[in-house]
Amino acid sequence: MSTFAVFVPGESALHRAPAGAKLLALALVAVLSVLIRQPWQVLVLFLVVVVLYLVARIPWRTALAQGRPLLWFAVGLAAFQLLVSGWEKAVVVVGGMLGLVLLAALVSLTTRTSAIVDAVVTGAGPLRRVGLDPERLGLLVALAVRAVPVVVDLAREVRQAQVARGASASPTAFVVPLVVRSLRHADRLADALVARGIDD
Repeated sequence: MSTFAVFVPGESALHRAPAGAKLLALALVAVLSVLIRQPWQVLVLFLVVVVLYLVARIPWRTALAQGRPLLWFAVGLAAFQLLVSGWEKAVVVVGGMLGLVLLAALVSLTTRTSAIVDAVVTGAGPLRRVGLDPERLGLLVALAVRAVPVVVDLAREVRQAQVARGASASPTAFVVPLVVRSLRHADRLADALVARGIDD
């Protein structure tokens, strides 16, 4: 199982913080991230991320694993931004994205999925008046959280299969089987939900 965004038991202040507060803080940082314009602001963001990971006492190997799935995407995006807009824009775009991913992963690392779902269901309670079912929204969040490490594992398996066959590192040769396997997993999950009476 991938260690990406998988809950790590602990007794740190971040582990004890309410799930709702952490989700709200993450949403606030995501909104404020649009104000990042300079590389030094990205550095500040990463310093905050490092401090929070230290406070949470997340093992360094687990912390590093949070950014690994985005490595090649980040490299490609950085190269594109470097050619089109210069190094400062590349740092801002890629650094901001990685910072937010690491913060989102930290929420999952320090919060049980059940607590996240409960916070979402509670927060979405008022939306019941407009026809939204908070419990179904909570289920959707739980499935999304669970899907992240599953897709990371599938990506690793596809890459390992490529290496074993001596296949090239072609993006198409990697993406196509990953999408196919992800869709098959989604079909199996859908069948399981239908079997449990969740038919839509």
